[in-house]
Amino acid sequence: MLDEKELEKRAREQVEAQKGFYIHLLTYLIVNAGLFLVNAGTRGRYGGWWFYWPLFGWGIGLASHAFNVFGVLALFTSDWEERQVKKLMDRERRRNQ
Repeated sequence: MLDEKELEKRAREQVEAQKGFYIHLLTYLIVNAGLFLVNAGTRGRYGGWWFYWPLFGWGIGLASHAFNVFGVLALFTSDWEERQVKKLMDRERRRNQ
């Protein structure tokens, strides 16, 4: 059972992770809006549309960040680590009986 300090620590870590994601999302939106405007302004002289390439590539990273922070398909979180440690400890206990 977790005490109050541990619960607060975990809650603060989750809030920090969420804050980091929202900063990442805002940066993604601002930068990609800027890239779109640059592309729209120079498209006639320098070729076609290219802004979607960084939008797509960075979007993959942003989606991964969201999955990790909000638990959708979250891998390698502290909860995942704890479950893996317990699973391995149980396996070792069974081997040593």
